[in-house]
Amino acid sequence: MDKTRASAASAPKQPPQAVLFDAYGTLFDVYSVGLVAEQLFPGQGQALGQLWREKQIEYTRLVTTSDGGAHYQPFWQLTQAGLRYACKRLKLTLTPEAELQLMNQYRHLSAFPENREVLQALKSLGITTGILSNGDPEMLGIAVRSAGLDGLLDHVISVDAVRKYKTHPEAYALGEQATGLRAAQIAFVSSNSWDALAATWYGYQTLWVNRYALPFEELGTQPTRTGSTLKAALDFFPATA
Repeated sequence: MDKTRASAASAPKQPPQAVLFDAYGTLFDVYSVGLVAEQLFPGQGQALGQLWREKQIEYTRLVTTSDGGAHYQPFWQLTQAGLRYACKRLKLTLTPEAELQLMNQYRHLSAFPENREVLQALKSLGITTGILSNGDPEMLGIAVRSAGLDGLLDHVISVDAVRKYKTHPEAYALGEQATGLRAAQIAFVSSNSWDALAATWYGYQTLWVNRYALPFEELGTQPTRTGSTLKAALDFFPATA
């Protein structure tokens, strides 16, 4: 079992009835595009992958908070825009062929190796499982099928339904609506610290998957649990410990 740290103040008395996972960075490795990027732009693959991700997330916040959401674009379009910006910033020539190759790779991101084991364990416990993601429905459908996870998820929830990206409360509310449960009855799992924090503020039980040994956000709130892999999600359920 993955070692976790639970806050005594926030540790739940009852195990959650559902576990919802963020997709990008949590189930799917957003930096796996760096391998293709390195082939296309030797010596710049890692930098491109990191800047691309940063700009993608920045754009989700920009279109959500500006002008009442009037500038909303689906996640696929923001991902493409982030790639184009990152290449310009790094002074890389992005040909149409290279863009197609990188965007196609983003559709089929590498899945983290423990995904199936954790999801199968949750299903064996009778726990409702799902994804709650910024990704648009087509992107998520392809990613889930490519990783062979479609039979292990009860819900694949896209914020596209409300046209507001996380960390907007309406995005997190989709988890309650899909499962019919209150936020306190749901565990939300994310490797993105800002996502885990906002989900905690919303009222979910939370697990921050800290894969890279980073500090958590310094805003006075901690997630319910912290672990280094998705296996920490099983620690919400004492019978599996």
